[in-house]
Amino acid sequence: MKKGNLGPGLKLSLPPPDEDSLTKFLTQSGTFMDGDLLVNRDGVRIVSQTDVQAAPPIQATDNQLSLADFDAIKVVGKGSGGIVRLVQHKWTGQFFALKVIQMNIQESARKQIAQELKINQSSQCLNVVVCYQSFYDNGAISIILEYMDGGSLADFLKIVKNIPEPYLAAIFKQVLKGLWYLHHEKHIIHRDLKPSNLLINHRGEVKITDFGVSAILATTSGQANTFVGTYNYMSPERISGGQHGYSSDIWSLGLVLLECATGYFPYSPPEQDEGWSNVFELMDTIVNQAPPCAPPDEFSPEFCSFVSACVQKDPRKRPSANELLRHPFINMYEHLNIDLAGYFTEAGSPLATL
Repeated sequence: MKKGNLGPGLKLSLPPPDEDSLTKFLTQSGTFMDGDLLVNRDGVRIVSQTDVQAAPPIQATDNQLSLADFDAIKVVGKGSGGIVRLVQHKWTGQFFALKVIQMNIQESARKQIAQELKINQSSQCLNVVVCYQSFYDNGAISIILEYMDGGSLADFLKIVKNIPEPYLAAIFKQVLKGLWYLHHEKHIIHRDLKPSNLLINHRGEVKITDFGVSAILATTSGQANTFVGTYNYMSPERISGGQHGYSSDIWSLGLVLLECATGYFPYSPPEQDEGWSNVFELMDTIVNQAPPCAPPDEFSPEFCSFVSACVQKDPRKRPSANELLRHPFINMYEHLNIDLAGYFTEAGSPLATL
């Protein structure tokens, strides 16, 4: 088999339809549907109403992926959203990331998840992690993702402690391109932007992951009470329960940028050595206290201006991702020809070696 061919096609036989088959979730059979979207152990399929009513077998394309086509290598990440494993495709030797999310959630969330899976697989952006295929089997969603061998910015920060301005400008230019795509091309809010959801690789690429599914899980299950990583980067308007939009991601972006620059989370807990022990104290601080700012004696005026623009308490005053791409900070170091590939590689990554 020539390289790049991802294995033999699969056959998907749709379950016998009933009058509610286009809107009803058929979880008893290991399948659930929403509109033209069907998800089961053979993956995500877009099917027409005629296909469902006639229920003919659908031949998958030559690049169709199956869970049986992968060998598990090792666990490379764990979080509230699920477990991520490095897997290798048996026929091509190509590496992927396999994220497994248990679906022990309210049934009302399944429609949202189905739609997010549909968005994931239709996304085409250099700064958004590629989702190749999704499967639903034995009560779990399994998602085959592009493998980013540098891990996350959270992993990277553990090694380097903080990132200098020139590299931050190059990194967050890519993040902004990904956010612009999600906001203006896909019309979706990420809702969970944080260092662990920004992935890097040895080519110097930075990509956004975990938009949609994990955020839905976090707000529709017991994970809504999970403190770490859920509320830290949340905008004041979201915490207050008000309406929120794309600008809520911009707030999170500002906090992540400041954390990457200083090496610590921007909101300092009352007891410096203890950390935040009470989620309500943190939420109250974010809503009622002045937003954090970059120390002007440590950073350039352009950097300080960028951070301040992102963390405006009034979401209407925050720039869009497209406007931030034109901010002086993002472009002020371009003459240095920043080599992110070399920077990421020389620092080393706990995930880069197999």
